[in-house]
Amino acid sequence: MMRQPTAIAGASDVVSLQARSSGSKDIIIGIDAGTSVIKAVAFDLSGQQIAIESIPNRYRTSADGSATQSLSQTWQDCVQAIKGLGLKIERLDQRTAALAVTGQGDGTWLAGKDNQPITDAWLWLDARAAPTVEKLSQSAENRKRFEATGTGLNTCQQGSQLAHMDQYYPDLLSEAEVALHCKDWIFLNLTGVRATDPSEAGFTFGNFRSRQYDEAAIHALGLDHRRHLLPPIIDGSVTTFPLTQEAASEVGLLQGVPITLGYVDMAMTALGGGVYTGGKGSACSTVGSTGVHMRAVHSSNVILNAECTGYVIALPIPDIVTQVQTNMAATLNIDWVLQIVINAMQAFGRAPTHAELVGKIDEWLGQTSPGNLIYHPYISDAGERGPFVNASARASFIGLSMNHAYADLVRAVVEGLGMAMRDCYTMMGDLPQEVRLTGGATRSRAVRQILAASVKAPVRVSKRDEAGAAGAAMMAAVAIGAYPSMDACIEEWVSPLLGEAEAANQSTAEIYDQLYTIYRDSRQGLVPVWAKLSELRDFHSDVRQK
Repeated sequence: MMRQPTAIAGASDVVSLQARSSGSKDIIIGIDAGTSVIKAVAFDLSGQQIAIESIPNRYRTSADGSATQSLSQTWQDCVQAIKGLGLKIERLDQRTAALAVTGQGDGTWLAGKDNQPITDAWLWLDARAAPTVEKLSQSAENRKRFEATGTGLNTCQQGSQLAHMDQYYPDLLSEAEVALHCKDWIFLNLTGVRATDPSEAGFTFGNFRSRQYDEAAIHALGLDHRRHLLPPIIDGSVTTFPLTQEAASEVGLLQGVPITLGYVDMAMTALGGGVYTGGKGSACSTVGSTGVHMRAVHSSNVILNAECTGYVIALPIPDIVTQVQTNMAATLNIDWVLQIVINAMQAFGRAPTHAELVGKIDEWLGQTSPGNLIYHPYISDAGERGPFVNASARASFIGLSMNHAYADLVRAVVEGLGMAMRDCYTMMGDLPQEVRLTGGATRSRAVRQILAASVKAPVRVSKRDEAGAAGAAMMAAVAIGAYPSMDACIEEWVSPLLGEAEAANQSTAEIYDQLYTIYRDSRQGLVPVWAKLSELRDFHSDVRQK
């Protein structure tokens, strides 16, 4: 890619479109560049999903805690997803009214001269900034940063990673001209514009009330001298930029198609999944690779906890933000417990597939009773970030005996996800009156019942398959004038797709009330154990290196 930087002043060149007045422009493409896959999803202007093309995402992890991804490969995978969508939809190039992009949150994607990558992106999974997070969290300035951003420090965030790079990899930052996020990088390749959105800029370097950068937050991270790396903030529900000629030839669309920079994937998935539908007391949980638990509130009603944890993430609705707590790992815990069987059976040459084992989960849950074990779902090598931040936190079973079978382990893991969900919502205030669920794990009715009982609230599952791409596409639909407001778009794109409420089983909920107390008390008691284990791991690592 050899595009020159484009100034935000170029926004006057935005292609305007009164979408519903043009019969030929009847498709909006939503790009969702996730950790697992990169998706291109086509919707009609009323929100009906037409087709999807997915490309597996690729990233690398290492024993040093790094998790990195090629910027160039990410763009090429995005190109292939859009071109693949074009093979499924006749005249996609002629019919595309707009394209919107969202993607995996946090992380650091550095670009330099001629918008070339400086190095592979540091992903949200990257744990290398842990010592910097610990140091910054103890500084006198951290509370000021938290009160501006509403967001606790963790190793996932670009602010923490830039601060760590500044100390240990300063040459990278000296060579860089801009620090982007995943979706920002793809947007740059589509439009030539260096920019980010109010959500990611706000929870990392900004103030969630003003949706602008906050100098006190930047100062608290020790990044005043790197301020020039932060790109301008644009709101994609208001402003679009045209697809460049070079990008148009690559993706197979027409030059000038309006491109919307969506908000971070957490916000887009929640928007598409129903976090904000006008009702009070509703919330949205995404149970995917990570667990994301969100409630939509007015910015003046945000509760800032004493522990400085969680996120406050803007929605593309004036003065409405999501208060968020995120578990580092959710279904990754399920993947781990299933992989135990696969690894064991491989020795006999007849290992089942992951999909086959997923199909057995409901059966295993039906064979067991609730509340027999405690499982803390901190399986990530990066520890935990919500509702507490501890890079040393690790998963554990408590209460095992010879009477427990594999099915009991599976139930304990799923119940651990429910307890973690409750832990997060408790940190944000009262438990929600209703939870809208998204994510792969929620396809299981038995899993949904465990989650409902864990938070003592009915759950609904949206019929929307691709909530993240839909949320981004909704922003584009408003930006091009297909809807007069986001509220009007939600009324047609989101509300009709919410399924019937599934009530929590009261007897199970009573058991989980007691289980949660044990879960919370035991995870607090494990803190010194995690620290000692971390020291032991470091010692073994030093010995191996010598």
